Amino acid sequence: MELSISWPAVAVASMVGMAIAWIWYSDWGLVGGTWRKLTGVTKEDSARVGKRPFVVLVASIVVTAPALAAACSIASGFFGSDSVGLAFAVGFVAWLGFSLSTLAQHNGFEQKPVGLTVINSAYQLVLFLGMSFAVGLFQ
Repeated sequence: MELSISWPAVAVASMVGMAIAWIWYSDWGLVGGTWRKLTGVTKEDSARVGKRPFVVLVASIVVTAPALAAACSIASGFFGSDSVGLAFAVGFVAWLGFSLSTLAQHNGFEQKPVGLTVINSAYQLVLFLGMSFAVGLFQ
């Protein structure tokens, strides 16, 4: 079995990830206003820190995309299939095993509002599934 990463799939997955983040968290997006209320992060706070959060976002998505592509390649070699469904399953398992479990722990101990945990973990689920879907389509 050999690890095979499709770099065009990684590029598409990265673009999908950025689009999901923008739609999810922007002030006009799905939960941007609620997220601001739950975190206490105002528009002024965001303006004050500048582009730093976006740099972190891009860096994390650029790391997540090839990691998901590698996981899809490993699963594809193991199961002998490169279906989009398998890529979707990889994204779900990665979210469940790494993202949700870690986020729930941190938010629980940091006593963050449950609504914030739901918003952020749902975002991570949509992100992982969307990026894995892109990898599955273009691998």
